[in-house]
Order: sequence, then structure tokens, then C-alpha cells
Amino acid sequence: MTDIPVIAILDDEPEIRRLLSSALEEAGFRTHSFARAAEFEAALRRITPDACLIDLGLPDRDGLALVHRLATESGAAIIIISGRAQVQDRVAGLELGADDYVIKPFEPVEVVARIRARLRRPVQPASHDAQIVGFSGWTADFDRYLLIAPDKAEIPLSHAEAEVLRMFTDAPRRLITRTQMLDALGGSAGDSFDRAMDVRISRLRTKLREDPRNPQLIKTIYGAGYIFLAEVT
Repeated sequence: MTDIPVIAILDDEPEIRRLLSSALEEAGFRTHSFARAAEFEAALRRITPDACLIDLGLPDRDGLALVHRLATESGAAIIIISGRAQVQDRVAGLELGADDYVIKPFEPVEVVARIRARLRRPVQPASHDAQIVGFSGWTADFDRYLLIAPDKAEIPLSHAEAEVLRMFTDAPRRLITRTQMLDALGGSAGDSFDRAMDVRISRLRTKLREDPRNPQLIKTIYGAGYIFLAEVT
């Protein structure tokens, strides 16, 4: 991540782009704004944003498909900004890899706060150099947002998945409660946060090839939280 975080804004409404750019730059971020997905995707060849604000109602591309591509190919935090307020739209966005979902109309200061929460490291590692950790034959490379399986297959991590895995590997064999997750990862308490966390855990378990009926690495302690059972090296 650069010293000054870079935020990409993709929205076909000029006023939305102006409001977000102004609020973010005033808060100390650098911004790049785009009206069309084609322009945004072309720009990704020359810029590496730390976070992307994506509108779902794009004129030239399905917004959810773009979110999914970013989640699998990019380490950027992804925040959907959309007028679609239905629960199924929010759930679909989170399941496809978004870190957060903001419904229009919104207050720009809220978006700034959510970006800051997404870019903040969940738990400060013991060593600033410990960006590669091993556990149960797996390797997590947090600089490259990669999981390396015991068979050497490389599996990309989204920003959201990396946040959760970093939190687990920094505190192995210790109960992590939902309250601790909320404090570390940011967000608003309630069903939307719980649903987002359930989605992240489910995606992470899938990438770790866990049996959902009997997970061996990420154990759910019902009514309390989660425990990461592996030894971390």
C-alpha cells in the first residue's frame, strides 16, 4: 500500500464522482474517477488502487461481475455503492467478494469512514516483516494476497478474506469473538455485519479446502465466535 492510499471511483453519475472525490481528497486520499467500466479496467493496467468504490448500475458492464473479478484478481478493498437496497443485492455483493455495501443516498463522510476501516490492519503483527506465514502445510502471503496450498497451487485472496485470515494467524488457538471482529475490522453491529462475516468465513473455508460439516482449521464456537486451530509459523 502506498503512503497515500489511492481510491478508484466507478460511477456513471458525475455528481456522485465529484462528491466522493472531494470528500476523499479532503481526507488525504488520492482518487481516480471513472464513468464506465471499460475506462476503469483499462486504468488498472497502470494504477494499483488500495480501495475501489463500485456502482452496480453501470452502463457498459454488470457491476456484480466486475466486483467478483476484482475480488479474485486484486488485493484492493471493494466497497459497493448502489441504489439497490434489497437484502438479496447486498448479500450477492458480499458473497461475490465485496468488503462493504453502501446504499445511495449516502453521506460522503460515511464512505470515508468505511474506507478507513477497510484499509486499517485488523491486528498489528508481531513483526512488520511477517507478511508470509505458514500453517498446516499452507502458506499465506499477505503482500501478494495469495494462499499457497500444500500441493503448491496458488489461490488468490480478496482483501476481505486476507483481513480475516490475518486476524486468525495473528491469534491462533484463541477465541475471537464477533465483538472483537467488529472492533478490528470496522463496520456497524447488527445482522449486516454478521452476514458479511459469515460470508467471509465461508469463502475462506472453501479456499482452505475445509469440509463445511467438519472444519479442521476454522472452528465455529456457537454463540461465542471462532478459533483458528492451526499452529502458525
